[in-house]
Amino acid sequence: MNSIRRVPSRVKTKMTETNLVAEREHFDKQQLSSISKAINSNEAPVKEKHARRIILGTYREKGAFTFWSYALGIPLSSNSILSWKFCHVLHKVLRDGHHNSLQDCMRHHGNIVEMGQLWGNLHDRYGQLVALYCKLLCTKMEFHMKHSEIRSNLEVTDEVLERVAGTDVNNVFQLTVKVFDYLDAELRLAETVIRQLNTSIAISTTTSGQCRLSPLVQVIQDCSHLYHFTVKLLFKLHACLPADTLQGHRDRFHDQFHSLKTFFNKARDMLYFKRLIQIPKLPESPPNFLHAASLAKHARPVVVIASEDEPEQQEDDDDDDPEPLINVSDVTMPSMMVPQFDKFDQTFGPANDRDIQIENLQQDLALLRADLERVKGEAQRYITQLKSQINSLETELEEQRVQKQRALVENEQLRMELEATRRRNAEHEIVQATFGEAETRAQATEQRYTKLKEKHTELVSSHAELLRKSADTVKILSATQQTQEEVERTKQQLAFEVDRIKLDADMKLEEQKFEMKKLKRDFDEKRAEVEHVKGTLQRTEKVGEQLTSSLLALQAEKERLMRSASEKEAELSSLSQAAQLQQSSLQQERERSTRELGELQGKLQEKSRREVQLQQKLLEEQFSLLQGTISEAECIIQDAVAKLDDPLHIRCTSSPDYLVSRAEATLGSIDKVKKGHSDYLTNMGDAGGLLRALTNFSHLAADTIINGSATAHLAPTDHSDRLTENCRGCATQSLQFLKDLKSKASLQRADPASIRIVVEKILRLGEELRPKGMDVRQDELGDLVDKEMAATSAAIEKAVRRIDEMMNQARMDTSGVKLEVNERILYSCTDLMKAIHLLVLTSTDLQKEIVEGGRGAATIKEFYARNSRWTEGLISASKAVGWGATQMVESADKVVLHTGKYEELIVCSHEIAASTAQLVASSKVKADRNSTKLTALQQASRHVNEMAANVVASTKTGQGHLEDKDTMDFSGMSLIKLKMEEIESQVKVLELENQLGNERLRLGELRKKHYDIAGVPAADLSEGNGLDPSPAPVAPSSPKPSKPSVMRKPDLAQKPNLPPKNMFR
Repeated sequence: MNSIRRVPSRVKTKMTETNLVAEREHFDKQQLSSISKAINSNEAPVKEKHARRIILGTYREKGAFTFWSYALGIPLSSNSILSWKFCHVLHKVLRDGHHNSLQDCMRHHGNIVEMGQLWGNLHDRYGQLVALYCKLLCTKMEFHMKHSEIRSNLEVTDEVLERVAGTDVNNVFQLTVKVFDYLDAELRLAETVIRQLNTSIAISTTTSGQCRLSPLVQVIQDCSHLYHFTVKLLFKLHACLPADTLQGHRDRFHDQFHSLKTFFNKARDMLYFKRLIQIPKLPESPPNFLHAASLAKHARPVVVIASEDEPEQQEDDDDDDPEPLINVSDVTMPSMMVPQFDKFDQTFGPANDRDIQIENLQQDLALLRADLERVKGEAQRYITQLKSQINSLETELEEQRVQKQRALVENEQLRMELEATRRRNAEHEIVQATFGEAETRAQATEQRYTKLKEKHTELVSSHAELLRKSADTVKILSATQQTQEEVERTKQQLAFEVDRIKLDADMKLEEQKFEMKKLKRDFDEKRAEVEHVKGTLQRTEKVGEQLTSSLLALQAEKERLMRSASEKEAELSSLSQAAQLQQSSLQQERERSTRELGELQGKLQEKSRREVQLQQKLLEEQFSLLQGTISEAECIIQDAVAKLDDPLHIRCTSSPDYLVSRAEATLGSIDKVKKGHSDYLTNMGDAGGLLRALTNFSHLAADTIINGSATAHLAPTDHSDRLTENCRGCATQSLQFLKDLKSKASLQRADPASIRIVVEKILRLGEELRPKGMDVRQDELGDLVDKEMAATSAAIEKAVRRIDEMMNQARMDTSGVKLEVNERILYSCTDLMKAIHLLVLTSTDLQKEIVEGGRGAATIKEFYARNSRWTEGLISASKAVGWGATQMVESADKVVLHTGKYEELIVCSHEIAASTAQLVASSKVKADRNSTKLTALQQASRHVNEMAANVVASTKTGQGHLEDKDTMDFSGMSLIKLKMEEIESQVKVLELENQLGNERLRLGELRKKHYDIAGVPAADLSEGNGLDPSPAPVAPSSPKPSKPSVMRKPDLAQKPNLPPKNMFR
């Protein structure tokens, strides 16, 4: 035993530090595992065991620091279910965790607010729920930070609530408003969850439904306490302020009461809550705050949580091992793993002696370990006994509370009986019986107090016994401490546990003492009341003596009355005769009443006839109102028809889109008229619905007629005539329908079906007059964009291959200067094609970024259809780029083969530069200014312009090298000959200038025709000029033509299909 004391202290310190580090690592690992299993993206409820471990972790480290250190690493903004389950776990930590967790969570208040704002702006299944939950958590933290006396689980007594509210009515008023806001946040979350659950296919027995419903357990617990707080505070306010001032508070409380009652009833019917929680029932009607006595009828709602253990899963068994109080499994490992240095030899001697000492130490260590296990077993047994005693004390305390409540009820009954005694002072015997009953109850209360006092004495004796056992445990642990410091540490931890348990027991005893004192005060009050009752009874006895004396006087009076009774019998005979006379008069009165009853029945029948007449008059007034409304509607429609022939209306125009919207609104109003007509036929006493429907229909029908005529002014002749005819038909059918409604004979058969047919014709004509795309539907735009971009890329790649083939062919067929010129031109064309290919790829990447950033929850096709104009511009630009690349390759082939002109190559270069500028502009419309892909697209566009300039420069340089320039030698010419040549040169200059002017005019006309043809569909073009709608390639025009003064925007912005040039000469 003494040899172990010679172990160096640094070895034992190292063992202790190793154990502490191992415990901390085990704790961190367990917390991380529980947090990751509780907060995940699976649509399933949080398991109770994982949440319980997280809560126990807050008590171990006295705060939520570890929880937040791991929670901050969770990507909450990536998944709404992840955020929902995080809010659920955080709610549990705030309610059931250590009280310091509130301060730790308040440090991250801004993160919770930002998360709520993020999910509130997104349209997601759980997004709205997460936003409401974040608001609730922020409200909860702010409330409990301001009122720290109220714990986060809201389980406080009425005395604490009174202390928090104080005596200042302003503070009570503000606290009531805060509690209202708190309860509103809870109810909004609950109502949203129930509403989503009702509108989805999820039910309470599925994991998806339980994932939404599981946080409502904490909401139900909070709402029950908040409802009780609200009732208490409102009664206190009504005791201090006038009722009119608190009208708004009462209205708000009534709304919350009905919402809370509805929520509790729905939750009580759900199978999920039946096995988890017992939901209290609220009263049928809210408390009457204007009557102070209603407070006694208020019962605090109590929520009972079922003690049901969850089934443990096999995959979680590795984390379900209970954490030991002290990890002593590796006590010997550090000492055995420590290398033996020379200093160890100096301490323990040579090797033989060291082996003997090691064996002795191991034997002593085994003995100490056995003692330690024994001490731990005894300590654990003591702890178990103490816990069982504490539980029994808590049970007894609860019984004492119930007895106190019963005593209060009995006290109230005594008070009510005392008031009844005061009202019945004359009944002396009943008062004595009541006094006996009150005395009996007082004795029973005194006996109950005696029992409570004896119970308190037993608790004190048991507490003394526990203290003695604790002293014995301390002695045993102090003896063990002298043998080894590790055992001392174990003893300290056990002593800490015992002290904590003792402190808890002391706290329980203090609470019991407080309850006993309170019961004693209540008993004293009852005793005072009983003394008061005794005084009252004494006064009542005095009154009884007075009544006895009065009774004697009454007996004397009775004898006197008996004597006078004989005298009165004589008078009775005379009175009987008078009674007979009175009876005859009553018979006459009865007959007179019968006659009056007949007259009243006649009046009642007359009143019934008047009511029938009034009902008939009401029906006539309703029909007259209907006729007036119909007349007004006829005037409105006739005025609209008159405008069709009005010369001033010819200058009015309207768009087909607006006509379509008016026609659709008119169809909706026709349905309302039909419904109002059926309702009026069912109940002719109420024509309100039909009157409103007719008023709306008349205005919409007149608006449709007027806008149809205005649209016809810009429509083709055929469409204009049909549209005007249908507008007149709409007016005719409307007037006929109104005429049928105006007459009672035709009211039953009035039907607006004919009006619907005509309006639908107008709607179809408006749809036909709308600008249409080139045989492309809205839902095909997305596919067409991808096809055109792919076709453009393929055309560019084909052009590059074609240029390579032309390069090889030129090297075989030409040489010298021509080969150098051709190679320079083809190289520049190749560079231009590569730059265009890079531009198309960059534009495709930017287009994907635009679609992904702007489509939201919609599909790619829906995004293209929603932005059809932008999509059409993108398709047009892509087509123009591909077409320009193809034309450039053909021009380059002609130039190399000497069958084309260099100017065609230059024009194609300019056309490609303009097309790429159009593609960049189309992409830039929807792109973000700070997008890196937009910057890359602009750089690619500048590179294309540079390569196009290189093509133009190479073409002009090659043209200058290959053109034969004759030297101008005029030395052999005479003066007359020079003059003739000068005149001929001037003539050629004038001719060329005239041709240049004509070609410029022709170019302008070509550009005008280009825009005119681009503004109508190909089918209209073939019908108008007899051309085949198939494409016919022509030379490209300049990208910036002068717009005509009147031009319609093309339906699908793309390269127009122009007929050959000779068609326009």
